[in-house]
Amino acid sequence: MSSFETLKQQSRYLRGGIAAGLADPVTGAISEDDGKLIKFHGTYQQDDRDLRDERRRQKLEPAYSFMVRARLAGGVMTPAQWLAFDAIASDYASSGLRITTRQTFQWHGVIKRNLKPTIAAIDAAMASTIAACGDINRNVVCNVNPVESAAHELAYGWAVRLSEHLKPKTRAYHEIWLDGEKLVGEEEHEPLYGPTYLPRKFKIGLAIPPLNDADVLAQDLGLIAIIERGELLGFNVAIGGGMGASHGDPATYPRLADVIGFVRPEQLLALAEAVISVQRDWGDRHERKHARLKYTIDTRGLDVFKAEVENRLGHALEPARAFRFEHNGDRYGWVQGHAGRWHLTLQVEAGRLLDRPGQAWLSGMRELARVHTGDIRLTCNQNLVIANVADADRAAIDAIVGRHGLDGYRRHSAIRQHAIACVALPTCGLAMAESERYLPTFLSKLEASLEGHGLLDAPILLRLSGCPNGCSRPYLGEIALVGRAPGRYDLRLGADFSGQRLNQLYRENVDEAAILAALDPLFARYAAGRGEGEGFGDFLLRDGVIAPPPRRIAATVTA
Repeated sequence: MSSFETLKQQSRYLRGGIAAGLADPVTGAISEDDGKLIKFHGTYQQDDRDLRDERRRQKLEPAYSFMVRARLAGGVMTPAQWLAFDAIASDYASSGLRITTRQTFQWHGVIKRNLKPTIAAIDAAMASTIAACGDINRNVVCNVNPVESAAHELAYGWAVRLSEHLKPKTRAYHEIWLDGEKLVGEEEHEPLYGPTYLPRKFKIGLAIPPLNDADVLAQDLGLIAIIERGELLGFNVAIGGGMGASHGDPATYPRLADVIGFVRPEQLLALAEAVISVQRDWGDRHERKHARLKYTIDTRGLDVFKAEVENRLGHALEPARAFRFEHNGDRYGWVQGHAGRWHLTLQVEAGRLLDRPGQAWLSGMRELARVHTGDIRLTCNQNLVIANVADADRAAIDAIVGRHGLDGYRRHSAIRQHAIACVALPTCGLAMAESERYLPTFLSKLEASLEGHGLLDAPILLRLSGCPNGCSRPYLGEIALVGRAPGRYDLRLGADFSGQRLNQLYRENVDEAAILAALDPLFARYAAGRGEGEGFGDFLLRDGVIAPPPRRIAATVTA
């Protein structure tokens, strides 16, 4: 096993030396080993990379802090929880609330002495951070609007059940963060994960066709709801998706999930356990770069992996049902769901909620949460939904949204409405280039080019990533930048608008000028030659700019 596997095995079910490290007043950091274990508890140790050189010159340790991430299945919360999360951001974090691409919140800049109070406050708000990170099943994502129909509500209910059923059972979290009673003389065990948990992270997502707002084929376990005549019949099962890769290492790559069958709702928990247990036993525990489920499947073979899942499940999967995806962005503005309730989707650029000149987003949401009687939902595209609004309350909510500049979706270009960016610099230790901080500048330059070709209203999926690890799902962008070094990116093109085709490398390790020079003539060709309703990625494929994807990848996404 790798050294990380040994560390997990010897950690006493994720305890390690975390408690002692938190109590050490000499440093703002914890040990390297505990920094790995603490991820299972929902937090990453980071430092401000903008300050590294100056602090080194002053002979000071790096400006250490922690990013804390909540586990919030389906991204659903009450207004009271929103207010609690907002207060945590004000009391302990440095840069507001940030919506992630997995429908939850991150708080950045939490210093060590505030880490325990932050997690305790999240717990007091009836939420948790356990398993939001680490080699374990992470936050379960779901269709963005669970109250659109009764069947949507059922699908969301299964996301919650999966999240609760698959969370780790260790008492370490309660001992360390909540001053829970320590186990003395009792043997502890993890019935599903075992003492070494999984070889790498594991992600589950649910989607309801024709919307693929959760990018379901990018998940380790993707569940595609099959609804007929308003009834949730079950889920098509897709396995082996994953966005991470490493520059210069062809053994690592993004992959779309393969659809392998169909299960009834009552079989869903057992199915998830079976897939996870096979990955637990078969996944690569020697080389972490090769430890995700997608590599296990490609090493063992899809048919062999499926057969073992069915063996552990105790029966064969039913044949997959037909489905079709049409869209994987969010639908802005008001949408009416069942039971006469309304739902308002608001755009939050790069998911960052802060008060800035002309954009008092954090204050606006605080005011809104104090009067809203429904609930609030986060999307996988870093936006939010004011859900379950009575018709009589719409005008008051619109007024709050307008006063605080939260109505940008009404004015923004189509590409701005469909842009996603990861955090990257200055806090992410893996970042090679800017992403969130670069997005506004890059968007403005793209918009100038698009306007020149009459394409401001053309919806184009744009994804920015500061490194190749894929938090912003860049390999599913019609246009994507993947960071190589400060100011330099791989330009990738050609995904579709429904999350069913990966993009391809178009220019390697280029700067902004080269990126814009490459895109402008392609926009011109698209404006002159696109068919009715034809997406930018589809046009590039049809026009021969991008080669057809390998047959294996194309064949895995249809049922």
